[in-house]
Amino acid sequence: MANESVGVLFKLYCLTVMTLIVATYTVALRYTRTVTSELYFSTTAVCITEVIKLLLSLVMLFREAGDLGRCKTALVNHIFRSPKELLKLSVPSVVYAIQNNMAFIALSNLDAAVYQVTYQLKIPCTALCTVLMLNRSLSRLQWFSVFMLCGGVTLVQWTPPESTKVQMEQNPFLGFVAIAVAVLCSGFAGVYFEKVLKSSDTSLWVRNIQMYLSGILVTLIGVYMTDGTKVLEKGFFYGYTSWVCFVIFLASVGGMYTSVVVKYTDNIMKGFSAAAAIVLSTVASVILFGLQITTTFITGGMLVCVSIYLYGLPKQDTTKVQRADADTTKQKLVAN
Repeated sequence: MANESVGVLFKLYCLTVMTLIVATYTVALRYTRTVTSELYFSTTAVCITEVIKLLLSLVMLFREAGDLGRCKTALVNHIFRSPKELLKLSVPSVVYAIQNNMAFIALSNLDAAVYQVTYQLKIPCTALCTVLMLNRSLSRLQWFSVFMLCGGVTLVQWTPPESTKVQMEQNPFLGFVAIAVAVLCSGFAGVYFEKVLKSSDTSLWVRNIQMYLSGILVTLIGVYMTDGTKVLEKGFFYGYTSWVCFVIFLASVGGMYTSVVVKYTDNIMKGFSAAAAIVLSTVASVILFGLQITTTFITGGMLVCVSIYLYGLPKQDTTKVQRADADTTKQKLVAN
């Protein structure tokens, strides 16, 4: 019982931290894009995030290897002697770079709560990519929850709530398009990376290093192509404040912490975490940005939260049904 209680407490701890990271990151990023007078370059922020993730992955690989010699051997074999593997991981690097930049565009034009709800469209997108790329199937309840989620997002976007304390000009349509692109990128890149991970026994941290090395190169090219002239004129770190640094920190740690949550929690608990992040983002948006909650937003948000919960049910419910059927069969055999 003690071990089980410790296990539950650890799961709750992981989910609580992840929920706070997701909600805080969304609200803080929204704040830096709408309140700060000197707007920083989002492309440089994405690039620095990739650098920090690379450094964190190197630390985790060292811990996994146990000593510096094994760590060096792994890096030489899988990085310097495997150009094909680097090329393979450059695909999700490019896609994730696009996704991260789209997040900045979306939160420059949409409230954090609206973004948080709409971004849950990544669930049906990931489900579709899983069916097409990994040849998996979804249950009827999962398909039902997918359609329910899409309906909830439609309600939220039908009459988006306004933020009275944000004075900057915004383009809600551009924000929604940015989220749509980010959702497509998230679904494809996540499933692609999972397929690469399961195709070999290579360490997760080695794969992360391969991906982040490509990611740094891709994001640097993005900085040059998008903001090259302005960066040369004003500097790479123009407009950076403590809040911007905080956003970069959350993006870096959140990306790494996701793997812990995936490993130690189940779909239902992750669903509760996503729903809690939506609620926290909504409360923070009301306080910080003067978000005016509408009936359609509340209805749509509730549908999204319920659909997330339902999407995680089938595996566990199926297991329970199978166990119940097995128990019933045993009872009949004993009776006979």
